[in-house]
Amino acid sequence: MFETLTDRLNAAFSRLGNRGKLTEENVDEVMREVRRALLEADVNFKVVRDFVAAVRERSVGEEVLTSLSPAQTVISIVHDELIKILGAESVPLNQADPGPTIIMLVGLNGAGKTTHAGKLASHLRKAGRNPLLVAADVYRPAAINQLQSLGKQLSIPVYAEEGNASPQAIVGNAMRFARERGQSPIIIDTAGRLQIDERMMEELEELEREFQPTETMLVVDAMTGQEAVNVSQEFSRRLTITGLILTKMDGDARGGAALSIRSVTGIPIKFIGTGERMDAIEPFHPDRLASRILGMGDVMSLIERAQEQTSEEERQALEDKLMEGSFDLEDFLNQLQSIKKMGPLTQLLEMIPGIGSALREQNVELDDDAYKQVEAIIYSMTKEERRQPELIRGSRRKRIAAGSGTTSEDVTDLLKQFREMQKMMSQMGALTGMGGGGKKGRKGVMSRMPGGLGQIGQMRDMMKQMQDSGMDMSQLGGMPGMGGMDPREMQRQLGSGANPGGLAPLRPLQPKKVRPEHPKAERPSGGKRRKKR
Repeated sequence: MFETLTDRLNAAFSRLGNRGKLTEENVDEVMREVRRALLEADVNFKVVRDFVAAVRERSVGEEVLTSLSPAQTVISIVHDELIKILGAESVPLNQADPGPTIIMLVGLNGAGKTTHAGKLASHLRKAGRNPLLVAADVYRPAAINQLQSLGKQLSIPVYAEEGNASPQAIVGNAMRFARERGQSPIIIDTAGRLQIDERMMEELEELEREFQPTETMLVVDAMTGQEAVNVSQEFSRRLTITGLILTKMDGDARGGAALSIRSVTGIPIKFIGTGERMDAIEPFHPDRLASRILGMGDVMSLIERAQEQTSEEERQALEDKLMEGSFDLEDFLNQLQSIKKMGPLTQLLEMIPGIGSALREQNVELDDDAYKQVEAIIYSMTKEERRQPELIRGSRRKRIAAGSGTTSEDVTDLLKQFREMQKMMSQMGALTGMGGGGKKGRKGVMSRMPGGLGQIGQMRDMMKQMQDSGMDMSQLGGMPGMGGMDPREMQRQLGSGANPGGLAPLRPLQPKKVRPEHPKAERPSGGKRRKKR
């Protein structure tokens, strides 16, 4: 998300360079580029005007112009102002006391209400709640079946009625059903409608008056840009909208809706949809999103995703293996499965400071199918071979290649790079108790994916120590809290093996070098070759 906007802003800030002193002319030049980048990202022009004015006013102050690192100070100011327009802090869901909590989802056709009703229910269940989904969309064909299918997939109960029951009757019966079984929250999936459809809007108003939901959440498609702001304004005029869910954020390279909607409407963004998977929904954190927009990554969200996939016992067991140097291919396969559950590889790497922009600058394309070949090779091994890779030679290598649909050379590449990674992880584990990831070597099958990514859960302790010491985590990558280290420096550190989370340097695939054939030496003309005495 925000790739286009991030690249444009980074290009603008690069104009500041490492200048020892800034002038008002320097600041004005950069602000013109920032203004242009935001307008091209479809951010509301009033928001852009106020944002640029606020940044400029703070940037031309005596504190910045005489600062030892004025460029970094300006970026820090931009970061602060971005947080202001996104909302100063995250706003949690309201809860009814006594319950049940009622969450009504509303919005346009195609915005993703039904899908995000399931995602929200899954998210709340992980938080220890006992949700009930209510199928109140009686107009769209197969809407009820879709919600029931999602409920079955997630093992979450769905209340639905056959026949021609009205939405009011369905919701009323669902509330009695939930109270009898002690279920809360009740998540109501309503029918999509245009904000100009008077009859449909009146139906929503009746539902709100009769059942007084704890939360009336507007589901908005982030890819519609300025239209998302218009939709939010009209719905908030008719209903008491308490929060927003921005969907399809993974497909929005510009970010105009996210940057405009809170500032224009005053409605807090509470969740964002980040993919098609049913767990691809995140609570909205303004500071983290501001960091992503500026190319500083989002390490805390990455750690939280890792924590969801591994328990404390698993993390401790893995740490023990690293300390002992006994991390094998079976452990690697288990960690690979955990990484796949965390989300698309490209999305994960975007959360690491500087990595996303570096990948785009180098035109490196990462494909999640790279996992499949590595998995296929490991699955073709016996348990003994996974635990003792040194056994794999000659005929075993050919058998594994045939079983995985790869070549013997691919198997050799995997084993070689795994040994390199294993050695580095053992060294890092002995020094710090954390995993480390591979050193530079031959480009092979594992160079398509970051080796040792499974160790990213180990970053939690390090980040906690940094927080306990008083460091502002929003300042990672280019902010004063990192001593002025910018994303490019962070990328250089990652690429050189200074791995904060067990991440191997990114090594894009390159064509294999073919050894040239040397022609046979011709005999000198005029006789036979002299024999050696």
